[in-house]
Amino acid sequence: MLQLGTLFTQLHLSPKASQSAHVKSTTQISALPDFLKHVSKLSGLRKEDIHCNLRIPDQFQTTKNDINIVILTGQGIFCLDVKQWRGNVSAHNQNWHVQVKEEDQNFTNTCIEQIEDPLKAITTKTAKLCSHLKRSGVSVCQSLFFPRVIFLSPDCELDEELRKRRELVSHCQIDDFLRSLKEGYMAWISDALMPSWISGHLSYRQMESVREVLRRVGTWDLVRLHSGEQLKGDYQCCQYIALNRQETDTLEFSRVKTLSTDSLWALLGHAPQVTVKMYKRGSHGWLGKSLNATTIIPSNTYVIFRISGEEADAKIPANTIHSITLSI
Repeated sequence: MLQLGTLFTQLHLSPKASQSAHVKSTTQISALPDFLKHVSKLSGLRKEDIHCNLRIPDQFQTTKNDINIVILTGQGIFCLDVKQWRGNVSAHNQNWHVQVKEEDQNFTNTCIEQIEDPLKAITTKTAKLCSHLKRSGVSVCQSLFFPRVIFLSPDCELDEELRKRRELVSHCQIDDFLRSLKEGYMAWISDALMPSWISGHLSYRQMESVREVLRRVGTWDLVRLHSGEQLKGDYQCCQYIALNRQETDTLEFSRVKTLSTDSLWALLGHAPQVTVKMYKRGSHGWLGKSLNATTIIPSNTYVIFRISGEEADAKIPANTIHSITLSI
């Protein structure tokens, strides 16, 4: 298992978590919130119609494909994979090339990264979402699913052939694309009164059924550390914590904050401890979330967590954790 000392190095340098220093991975959680706010602002869509990091199960429930953003509109279901690449992008058979030039005073260095075709990847994941909805009892015509790859960086330049693909949205096209998701008053009336097979849009009943299924689709678990770091992946277990994921969605860790208190505990022969509060899933009252359970564990207890993109579990000391948010 990974020790915390190597945790952050592996998170940033793993080939699965980051394509390279030049091609940045979208597994960095801090990159998506700003774009999500932009989506909400320009599209005018409701919060419940914008879903982030949905993990779609396959037919056998053995693997899950991560879609960065799923947007539900009357026009259809848009599945977005967001890329932060920079450089010149071109397609070569089954792979794409990202060419980055780094200029120094004396020479220019060109680096070419070979990347798996992202359009093929999001198209496959979109088809799996369509299949998942059908297995869940919601039948939506496949023509109402729209895969898109979004390139956030203004320093990312698509070649001429790629610019012709409407599924690819470059930086300068993002605002127009998001505004196109807005539905006018006439479209709203049409969707309310006309059946889907006539309007070519999702009916109100279909949209509500899709919302219900998407609400039940899991995302990633999120560990927030006291240092401010955030880790995305799958919570595995903790020796002293027993929980039901269906009933609990947040764990808050409270540690001893002063060295003098730590020293006093040590003098008395006790190890420092951490209080873990577990909150009920989906329960929001006037006074905040309802408490499900509370437990006290040794501060050197390890939380076992599989970071997204890693092949081995990480061991994170409980006294370094601020909170854990659990997906469904």
